Order: sequence, then C-alpha cells, then structure tokens
Amino acid sequence: MATPGAEEDALSRYRSPLVSRYASAEMGFNFSERKKFGTWRRLWLYLAQAEKSLGLPITDEQIQEMEANLDNIDFKMAAEEEKKLRHDVMAHVHTFAHCCPKAAAIIHLGATSCYVGDNTDLIVLRDGFNLLLPKLARVISRLADFAEKYADLPTLGFTHYQPAQLTTVGKRCCLWIQDLCMDLRNLERARDDLRFRGVKGTTGTQASFLQLFEGDHSKVEELDRLVTAKAGFKRAYMVTGQTYSRKVDIEVLSVLASLGASIHKICTDIRLLANLKEIEEPFEKDQIGSSAMPYKRNPMRSERCCSLARHLMTLVLDPLQTASVQWFERTLDDSANRRVCLAEAFLTADIILSTLQNISEGLVVYPKVIQRRIQQELPFMATENIIMAMVKAGGNRQDCHEKIRVLSQQAAAVVKQEGGDNDFIARVRADPYFSPIHKQLESLLDPSSFTGRAPQQVAKFLKEEVRPALIPYQSKMGGKIELAL
Repeated sequence: MATPGAEEDALSRYRSPLVSRYASAEMGFNFSERKKFGTWRRLWLYLAQAEKSLGLPITDEQIQEMEANLDNIDFKMAAEEEKKLRHDVMAHVHTFAHCCPKAAAIIHLGATSCYVGDNTDLIVLRDGFNLLLPKLARVISRLADFAEKYADLPTLGFTHYQPAQLTTVGKRCCLWIQDLCMDLRNLERARDDLRFRGVKGTTGTQASFLQLFEGDHSKVEELDRLVTAKAGFKRAYMVTGQTYSRKVDIEVLSVLASLGASIHKICTDIRLLANLKEIEEPFEKDQIGSSAMPYKRNPMRSERCCSLARHLMTLVLDPLQTASVQWFERTLDDSANRRVCLAEAFLTADIILSTLQNISEGLVVYPKVIQRRIQQELPFMATENIIMAMVKAGGNRQDCHEKIRVLSQQAAAVVKQEGGDNDFIARVRADPYFSPIHKQLESLLDPSSFTGRAPQQVAKFLKEEVRPALIPYQSKMGGKIELAL
C-alpha cells in the first residue's frame, strides 16, 4: 500500500468543521498554534524588557536575540520536547532557548506557566471580540437597511403563532435588531472588562519577583504595570491565584451564548416566514434544495445558524462548571476543557454572524403573498372599526355586534369547513343593514390603518438607537459576504 501524502493523511483524520468548513481565516488564526506560541514568545520578551528596565542584569544583546526569533518557532522540536517533558510551557521555553542561546538564562525569569498561558488566553479573547464586533455591526447595519426599506409594508402579526394585529415587515425586523444591539453592547462590555493577568507568580503572591528585586515592592508593582501596558491592556487583575478567576470565562461565554439565542430566534422567524412564503433567505441559481424534491427551497442558511447557535448556547455550561471546582489557588482540570470551549465559542459565533450577514444581504420579500394573507384575516380584525362606523352613522352598537357575530361565524365556516376564502366583507356588503357604511368599507379595510405607529417607531429607533451604535464600526462595514459552503 502506498504511503499517503500530506493531503490524503489530513483526509484520514478528524478535523473540526468549525475550522475546516465554516469559520473565517482570521478567527481560525486567532486560535491557532502559531498565534498562541508566537504570543508566548512576545510575553517572554515583554517580561525580559521590563525586568531589564527595572535593573535586572539583562543585556541589550539578549533582548535583541529574543526579538529576532519571535516567529522562528521549530514546532517539530517543541512537540518532541513536550513528549519528553510532558509540559507544554517548558517545551517551548527550551525551544525558544535553543534559538536564543545568549538569552536562554533569562527566558521565563521568575514566571510561572500561567504567565504565558493565561495572559495569552486573555489576549486571544480580546482579539476574538475585536473580530466579532465589526461582524455583528455589519449584520445590524444590513438589517437596519432592510427595516428602513420595509418600514411601511403591512404584514400580519402573530402571537402564539396565531394571527394577531397587523405590524409591518420593517417593524418586525426591528425586534431582531434590538436584540442584536443588546448583544453588541454586551460584547463591547465583556471585551472592555477584560483585564490582564499580569505578572503574579506561582500562587498569585508575586513572591518570586519580590525576591528578584530584593524586596522592592514598588519595582514588582511597576513590573506588573509595564508588562500589562506592553500587552495592550489598561488594567490587570489586582488579585489572582495561579490563574485569573475562571468566572471571567463565564462572562465571556455568557455574552456569546446570549448572541446565539438572538440569532436562533431571528433565523427561526425567517424559517417560519419561508414556510409562509412571505420572506425567503437568498437562494442561488444552481442551489439544490432537496435531492428528492427538486422544487424545494429549503432555508439552509437559517437552519445552519440555528444548528450552530444551539451549540454556542451550550458551551457556557463548561466555564460554569469549571469555575465551581477551581480548588483554592487552582487545579489543572480546567486546562483541557478550556482548550475546547473557548475556541469553539468564538469560532461558532464567527460562523453564525458571517452566515447571518449573508442572509440579511439577500432577504427576498413577497408583498403579494403578504397582502393575500392579510386579506384572509383582516375582515375579522376590522369588525371593531365597522361597529364604530355604524354607531357614528346612527346605528345601535348591540344590534350591530349581533349582526357581525352571525356574519363572521358564517364566513369562518366557509374558511375552516369548506376551505374557501374569507367572504365576511362580501356578506357585509350584501346586508342592507350595513348600507350606511358601504362606501366606507374600503377605507375601513386599508391595512395601513391597522399598523399603528409601526412606521414611525422604525424611523425613530433606527435614527436614535441603531445608527449611533454603529458609528465606531463605520470603517469596517465592508462589502457583501459570500457563503463558503
């Protein structure tokens, strides 16, 4: 049997579809080995630079050697070292030291493994939010344009998935947008609340650094501040154990789970509307809806969002359980779990935002179908207006109510028992009792008179709440997005 090549070997091993099939290259890189271990080396450099500036015997030559080898990572050597040492951080300390022989003695000086591990996680989480936020803003922007375009188009509202008063297509879209705007604020808050673990030592007491600086507390505090600033953070957690509190991970994944719930609701609405044939997601020229039923136009994009959103919503359970069992200063049963749940949460959020952007850029509205459904239900909704008009014309409210009750039940029987159209208005027109208002019936049945302030609400909401929230992301709005698969 021939030895398989690299491509064939890759096809013979499981690969997460989050990366191989769906997620963006940018988010994939954010959680890549190269980003992770390259960041470890930068953190070791920041530590050495700060220690040197505070008087430790570290030379310019050692710093320069580290700077020159930040991305010169021998991954094969690192894997061999880890297999031998059973310790990923020390494997990379040795690998970095191998290409930096002059700096070998001062790499990782005074630090514990969580100095690079936890601080890198916090950088990656921050960068992950910075990738998601513009994508979420783009989705909101596209939906805002859609809501504005259809702000005045009446449509049948639903409560309990039963016909209710009319709303407008744009107003319904604003319900989606409002949830996403809450998610935008939540993601911004979660990102901005992130702090750096900083330089805290083995159990968070900074004892090793206090020893390095011969008991000088001010230098230890300055070391923490310098490294925090070099990593791009304004603040570090003032107290930590060996790790930063795992409640931070709960906060991060909670806002992502909440985003997943919003998108699941939106895409479920779109799937229901597709069944009603009122609104459809994009459907490409050569796209196949079903292998057996050629006529089908399945809402596969919305279904994908719902499918992945369910996964995203469940991932918050991992950090909840992890935080609850972190004994004292730390225990290592968080590590393997966090390698999975943190990356998968951001990768999944990235995928569903890209997919929802694609959906929102190509939503198709069918006004005639919407109008037909309104006409099937509007006659019953107009009964109160008809009663009021008859009273103004001199009629008795109770007599009118009874007349309408009888006629509406007759019309309902035609719809439910015979499968016919709603003929309530035809019955009203044929009844001499209602002759005083026959000429008013058309205006009484104008759908726009049943939508209340929906158009005005759309305009005010978009102007005062939505557009201002998008201002920080204007330069990152970009063009349309194509669905990879």
